[in-house]
Amino acid sequence: MTRILTLVGSLRSDSVNRKLAEAAAANAPEGAEVVIHEGLGDIPFYNEDLDRPGAVPASAQALRDAVANADGLLLVTPEYNGTLSAVLKNAIDWASRPYGVSAIKDKPVALVSSSIGANAGKWAHGDGVKAVGIAGGAVVEAAHVHFGSSGERFAAAHPREDAAAVAELTASLRHLIDATRELVSA
Repeated sequence: MTRILTLVGSLRSDSVNRKLAEAAAANAPEGAEVVIHEGLGDIPFYNEDLDRPGAVPASAQALRDAVANADGLLLVTPEYNGTLSAVLKNAIDWASRPYGVSAIKDKPVALVSSSIGANAGKWAHGDGVKAVGIAGGAVVEAAHVHFGSSGERFAAAHPREDAAAVAELTASLRHLIDATRELVSA
């Protein structure tokens, strides 16, 4: 069983990004489990003073453990002011430490971005790719999906009811799962 951990960059319970993550989890390909990590809003901003033995907040350690136990990561981000959300960037920062032995190092990562604008969150995507790459994650470009005008597109129905969105999310997961399997067999 391939385990994909999903980190949602929006804390709003009714966010489109949360719904996209739910649609991805509900449509996981056979042989894969997609789990949405809860509690990103409980993790304090990264601070090296807290990142030492006995001081790491439980919420940050839980994230690190979840990332370490996953075969791959699916990051779902809105675009806030032309970039990825602070909560997702903070999760990447915590997962990338300690330097040299981070939980995200060499982990296959895919990004799903959405925006109310026609740009489809592509700026957030670009910044997410940069942050993940610098953190040591293995960015799977073929697995990326962008949803533009998401407020209108998903206003009347959950993304799981949008056949095209489900197809795109499922294809993204297949690319990500293939990357995790290639890494294991290498």
